[in-house]
Amino acid sequence: MPGGDSVLYTIGHSNHSAETFAGLLKSHGITALADVRSSPYSQYCPQFSREALSEHLWSLGIEYVFLGKELGARPEVPEGYVDGRVDFRVVASTDLFKAGLKRLRTGMQKHRVAIMCAERDPLTCHRTILVCRHFKRISPDIRHILADGSTEEHREAELRLVRLFGIEPTLFQPERTLDDMIDEAYDRQSLKIAYQPEESIEEHVET
Repeated sequence: MPGGDSVLYTIGHSNHSAETFAGLLKSHGITALADVRSSPYSQYCPQFSREALSEHLWSLGIEYVFLGKELGARPEVPEGYVDGRVDFRVVASTDLFKAGLKRLRTGMQKHRVAIMCAERDPLTCHRTILVCRHFKRISPDIRHILADGSTEEHREAELRLVRLFGIEPTLFQPERTLDDMIDEAYDRQSLKIAYQPEESIEEHVET
């Protein structure tokens, strides 16, 4: 049985070939991949559809686990949507989401785990903005595997997110802490990337 690891890794499959993607996992010693896509299929990259991906990984000795129901960005329950858009704070408060985080932590006791979604940049993906935002309270050592094979520490990703929005203390909030600014950056990025069903978009445009 593979040994566990205190580090949680994340990765986006982007438009990698199956071989390149597997090479990225192997280069970081990943022994289990948790797929956090709500819909584990890709029209443009069929190699990352659930069946094809799991079969390929199993052939390489990497376990595949689907956690899209627990940790996906498109909840099936209506209460996960506020004003026609997914609300990450509501999603994170559900028992299902908390159970998904617990499954990750349990899996890390036996494996070196990476969570996977589609986006290349961790800042444009819910794996960071939703999952890692809350998982860091359980285990703060998180590293994002980038497309070139390097890694970005989660704290560095958070600081990059703050810089992305140009957030800084103001004259009226001189006591504002870095963690306060990081929370604002998370909230703003959540609104930017949260899923909004097409019918909700149409209704919004019509009104």
